[in-house]
Order: sequence, then C-alpha cells, then structure tokens
Amino acid sequence: MSLKARLQDPLPSGYHRFIQTVKSWWWRSDLSRLALIFHTDKWRSHWYTQHYQRYFRPLRHNRLNVLEIGVGGYEYSGQGGESLRMWKAFFRRSQIVGVDLYDKTQLREHRIDIRQCDQTDAESLRRLSSEYGGFDVVIDDGSHLNEHVIKTFRILFPLMRPKGIYVVEDTQTAYWPTWGGGIGNPHTSMAFFKGLVDGLNHVEYPLQGYKPSYFDQNIVEIAFFHNLVFIRKGSNDEKANAPDLIGRELAAAAAEKPTYIIANATDPCPK
Repeated sequence: MSLKARLQDPLPSGYHRFIQTVKSWWWRSDLSRLALIFHTDKWRSHWYTQHYQRYFRPLRHNRLNVLEIGVGGYEYSGQGGESLRMWKAFFRRSQIVGVDLYDKTQLREHRIDIRQCDQTDAESLRRLSSEYGGFDVVIDDGSHLNEHVIKTFRILFPLMRPKGIYVVEDTQTAYWPTWGGGIGNPHTSMAFFKGLVDGLNHVEYPLQGYKPSYFDQNIVEIAFFHNLVFIRKGSNDEKANAPDLIGRELAAAAAEKPTYIIANATDPCPK
C-alpha cells in the first residue's frame, strides 16, 4: 500500500479512544473542553457546560451517583454515550448511569452503567434509584416532551439524595405545540418549574392553614438559564423574616379577597 493510501486510511477506533483519554485527563477540570473532546453537543451546539461548570466544580472530587436520562444516538444501539464519557472524565470518583428508551447497553464501560428504560416508568426508575442508593445528580436530556419532563421530575426528585442537583435541558420545547408546549400553555415544563419558585418563600404566605407541599419543603434553589433549569434539593426550613407581621398580612389578604392563587401551592407530596 502506498504512503498516500496509508495516510488516508481511518485511524482505528482504539487509537481515537486513547487520544480522548489523554486529552480528557489533561482537561479533566474543564467541562467545555471535555464536551469538545467527547463530541457532545452540550457546548457550541448548546451552551450548557458553562453553567454545569459553575454548579458541579465544587462536587468534582466527591463520590457521587450521576444519572443522565437520554444516552444519545437515537435508535442506533452502537451510537451515543458522548456526554456519559464527559461526566466520567469530570467526576473522576463517581458512578455514571445512563437510561434510554433504546437499548444502549453495549456502550457500557468502567464506571458507566446503562439501562434501557422509559423515562416515565416510575417502577423502573424507583428500582434503579434504590439499587444505587439514590442519585446526587440527575440530568434530564431525554425526550423533551413536556409531559415526560414533568412526570420524570415528580418521580425522581423525591428519590434524590440530600443536596442533590436536578437539571432539565432543552426547555425550548415548552414553547413548541408539537412537543406539548405552546405560548400561554399552563401545562408546559417551564410553567411547572416557574410555579415552584414561590414555594421557596412559602413561610411568608399570608394564608391561614397553608400546608406546604413536598416541593415547598425540599427545594432550596431554582435557577433558569437559556433552555436550562437547575433545581437544588435541600431542607427549605428557614424561618419567616418577620413572623410578627404575618398576622397583619393575613387580615389584609382576607379583606382584599384576592383572586390570585399560588401556583402549585396545593400540590401533594409526590407518591
């Protein structure tokens, strides 16, 4: 074979993986660089890793269980797993788990487990969570259908470990009718997560006999970015700033007979 033909031959896949391993060790603390190395769309196609860097950098050396919904590659069994490898390179002491509607199990490797699972299958998700003792990080990069996003959050968030971080990607579908979204639609993923924001301050409600929901009591931070939402789990048990004034506000609220409601205020604890 001529030298020119040899140079045109594709390099073996093992060589590419070796180069990725070397590069990922060098850039192991930089998620945007790792996204480029592993060819995930979380940087440049999207601009997510800048926000992941901010939230996950303090956790990088911890032993965590990280779950990502959606392995990638659509129905092709041998394709996908790029972001799972990125998380593995970044969280170097953690177990990475991916779930996908299609069978991607052949992409398993050391510290990366993959299961075939519908993201709205409550029984399977609870069983998986129990097997791993709960997850510290959950990233929903699954179907992006609004109904699925909300249902998956209701299932998994209560099962997360304390101080866990739940992330939802690609929330642009909240505005797209064919994905169950739409402008002004009250049942979208964005409407749902915005409805949880008031619960951060539930102790300040001038509402007689108000019973805080599970989410009121267990969410301590919600952050919105372009097509991205972060929800931090924790005990939302801070006291009211001015409890002595709540009684006065109760009277004022009763006199005004307000027609507004607190979104999601009556949501029960998820079952």
